[in-house]
Amino acid sequence: MKVEMLIVGRGGQGILLLGRVIGVAASKYAGLYVTSVEAYASETRGGESRVDLVISDNPEEIDYVRVLNADIALFMYPYNLTKYSEILKENAYVFINSSFGEEHPYKTQKVFLKPYNEIAEKNVGTSRVANIVALGHLIAKTGVQKVEHVEKALKEIISENLHEINIKALKTGLTLD
Repeated sequence: MKVEMLIVGRGGQGILLLGRVIGVAASKYAGLYVTSVEAYASETRGGESRVDLVISDNPEEIDYVRVLNADIALFMYPYNLTKYSEILKENAYVFINSSFGEEHPYKTQKVFLKPYNEIAEKNVGTSRVANIVALGHLIAKTGVQKVEHVEKALKEIISENLHEINIKALKTGLTLD
């Protein structure tokens, strides 16, 4: 089993946090092998952020740390959509935050368009956890990680005073169709 995952957005959207949560859930709690590469612009907010994750149960399957053929992609901001279309598999799961627009170039992929910012605002009370809502949706649709592993990773990584709101955001994402 090998899964290549691409997570892209802009600075301030919690892209690097998502990569870390998925990586810890997979490696520490699921016992899988994980490589991850983070890339981000020098701006604190607004520049592109990207995480490439390769997850496998066999270390020999991880032959390159960058995503070359993404099985799963999450785009939290639309300017990234066409830039990465060449590295998505034909049948990849593609999650797009439609809070910033719904146009996309994907024809053969399994595309999920959801306004994660608005969903987070309505159900959790703040759009700051839109990334975690998206994570819950991604997990529900792909099964890439067990929910309990992701919850443990979240609680390990984020401050205790933010546990409740982030778990609520995760559970909100799990319920999306």
